[in-house]
Amino acid sequence: MTTANIYLTFNGNCEEAFNFYKSILGGEFQMMSRFSEMPPQEGMPPMPEEDGNKIMHVSLPLSGDSVLMGSDTAGPWASGYKEGNNFSISLSTNSKEEADRLMAEFSAGGRVEMPMADTFWGSYFGMCVDQFGIAWMISHDHNQEGG
Repeated sequence: MTTANIYLTFNGNCEEAFNFYKSILGGEFQMMSRFSEMPPQEGMPPMPEEDGNKIMHVSLPLSGDSVLMGSDTAGPWASGYKEGNNFSISLSTNSKEEADRLMAEFSAGGRVEMPMADTFWGSYFGMCVDQFGIAWMISHDHNQEGG
């Protein structure tokens, strides 16, 4: 089964925004990590020091399988930030094969922003924009059945 969640992108105030959302919606952060915790990525320039304290990923469970997720833009990704396009639909699948299928189909006629690949945080993950300009994040957690 595939689940969908909204992924919000901020221009440096993600932590402030998520603390605000948490004060309204309740709950506890499932994860909050910073860009300074990210290992160097081959082929990518080093993360600027001033971006290190920005939020790389935060997740706030809401109810059932619903999770509000977000991050700041930083480093090489910061140039793509624009209010109004600062969200993605995040899909989580039960298998790598399903993740690959979704990436292929959503990116057809659009573009792949980050090819599907294993990540340092333990997911098989990729990003694309469909032919209608909607941003998608697709992942499979290796700890799930079918991994």
